[in-house]
Amino acid sequence: MSVLQSYIAGQWLGETPAKALPSAINGDIIAHTHEEVIDFAQAVEYGRRTGVKNLLTLDFQQRAAILKELAIYIQERKKELYAISYHTGCTQADSGIDIDGGFSTLFSYASMGRKELPSGNVAHEGPVTQLGKDNHFNGTHILVPRRGVSVHINAFNFPIWGMLEKFAPAFLAGMPCIFKPATATSYLTEATVRLMHDSGLLPEGALQLIIGGTGDLLDHLNEQDFVTFTGSASTALKLRNHPNIMARSIPFNAEADSLNSAIMAPDVTPQDEEFDIFAKEVVKEMIAKAGQKCTAIRRVLVPAEHLDALTERLKERLSRISYGNPAEEGVRLGALASQSQLQDVNDAIDRLLESSECAYGKTEDLKPVGEGVENGAFIAPHLLINRAPMDDGGAHDIEAFGPVATLMPYNGIDEALAIAAKGKGSLVTTLTTKDPAIAAQMIPVLAAQHGRLQILDAQASKESTGHGSPLPMLKHGGPGRAGGGEELGGMRAVHHYLQRTAIQGSPTMVAAVTREYVRGAEVIESDVHPFRRHFDTLQVGESLLTHRRTVTEADIVNFGCLSGDHFYMHFDEIAAQKTQFKQRIAHGYFVLSAAAGLFIYPGEGPVLANYGLDTLRFITPVAAGDTIRARLTCKRKIDQGRTSPEGHPQGVVMWDVAVTNQHDELVASYDILTLVAKQQ
Repeated sequence: MSVLQSYIAGQWLGETPAKALPSAINGDIIAHTHEEVIDFAQAVEYGRRTGVKNLLTLDFQQRAAILKELAIYIQERKKELYAISYHTGCTQADSGIDIDGGFSTLFSYASMGRKELPSGNVAHEGPVTQLGKDNHFNGTHILVPRRGVSVHINAFNFPIWGMLEKFAPAFLAGMPCIFKPATATSYLTEATVRLMHDSGLLPEGALQLIIGGTGDLLDHLNEQDFVTFTGSASTALKLRNHPNIMARSIPFNAEADSLNSAIMAPDVTPQDEEFDIFAKEVVKEMIAKAGQKCTAIRRVLVPAEHLDALTERLKERLSRISYGNPAEEGVRLGALASQSQLQDVNDAIDRLLESSECAYGKTEDLKPVGEGVENGAFIAPHLLINRAPMDDGGAHDIEAFGPVATLMPYNGIDEALAIAAKGKGSLVTTLTTKDPAIAAQMIPVLAAQHGRLQILDAQASKESTGHGSPLPMLKHGGPGRAGGGEELGGMRAVHHYLQRTAIQGSPTMVAAVTREYVRGAEVIESDVHPFRRHFDTLQVGESLLTHRRTVTEADIVNFGCLSGDHFYMHFDEIAAQKTQFKQRIAHGYFVLSAAAGLFIYPGEGPVLANYGLDTLRFITPVAAGDTIRARLTCKRKIDQGRTSPEGHPQGVVMWDVAVTNQHDELVASYDILTLVAKQQ
């Protein structure tokens, strides 16, 4: 039998077997943890000294590129992981949630990083605020990498996704990771870490792995470090109150167990398509990962008059679910992760039955199918009914972390909302309704106690990713019992691992720090038009002040005829005099077009394409007889490692455009995004 190894300070540690880890399918021993003691002080110091240094030799864009390559590497070798995942009790579909979901999250953060983060290791979180009347003193915020390690203590149910969904944003932020997976399924995490290490893509010190307990790890952390935890609310409380975490105000993020709900709105009847959609969603969440998901549906709220109909619909669907060895054809419900987990779920069901009755799972003659299942951690799906859901306790407090859900009848929307609130904070709830007015009434109330809400109707069901599927671009986490933390949510997750700092100074100094041109900062002017500079030679702050152009009556008429825009403010003198402008004015888009004509360099050059325009504002109206000019300034350069279809390297340049009139008043302001070729 193999001995799992920790990866600490650049070395694999562990040869002496300790705790045996059985297969959830047949009880065979898959691996052992190791007996060797980890030097946690060494692990933390190595992460800070070696990991931080090596990660910060790369910038945001380079780390995003590595994430993409790592995702490809794991994807190409996922079959190895599927074979190991089988022993955690997973069906093929369950393994896909964990494995494909894991590397897909890497792909997502690689893409988000390339699109939304700058080159370098300082992210400007604008806008810049003018703090003085004459714009000599500005303020803004920057986000910079912490100089510490991130410690991640994970649950047993997602040994791969649970690691990679934290690794991706932390790595992108430049923070080394130390992972401690739950022991029961740590053999799958270890296999994944070995793949990541063998890829050769990760800088030394970027990733460490703990097999077994955490010992005195938390004692060695300081205020530059970060701790995340996924698991039970009781363990989260214990870790959150660790003396060193409290004394040094070490950031701590928890995602805890959650008594999530699915609510059938009162407008849905058994004859509606949404009724079947709702039943299908409940059953899907009961059996996916054998119900071992923090987002699984635990409480099913249904209008009292439809309780019997829904119960029968669910029982009919559950009766078609074959459970047992996932290697058997047709099996859709696998095993729980371990025998201890099986005992915990059975104990929780017994406690739930003190306030509920069993509608399905206890009375039926249900047995797992397949070879070796007598030693596996299998349990049939259980559907319970709590006929007094306004009472406290029971399914509002007890979570059976398996294929178990409790039906709860309600009378009226207010009662449904009150029952949902008894979960004391949840990760997710699904509301199934046909009526937008009901959604508009219920969702804002539910939102106060939930991290995510899915509104399910016939249209949404065609593309819904599901009640229980956290997505990289949306927040995962919830208030109260759910831990009060937050993961994913797009770039929000990256920002958790960065230090946000306010800076104040002159526009020139703020621009120097942010590596982004700020209005009022010193500019660089030369005889070379900025559009003639290649990406490599162009400097942030290079600027062109154009010649002037006087707007004429003919300009306004011709633009209106060309565009078809005959809005009265441009053509009806009498009507225009009744407005605050007291006269006809030029089209805003004429000003935009005229400004482009002023600053454009018409000849062939390194600027390849204009692919976007941001932050456009028209500030002061322009009338016939006004004279305008533009200042074009290189605001930001982003080296995304792009190449053209022909393989020519290029970068992204954002240009600041300020259009002013004869009184030096700002009339239009915007940013232009261009692709600019690099020198060959």
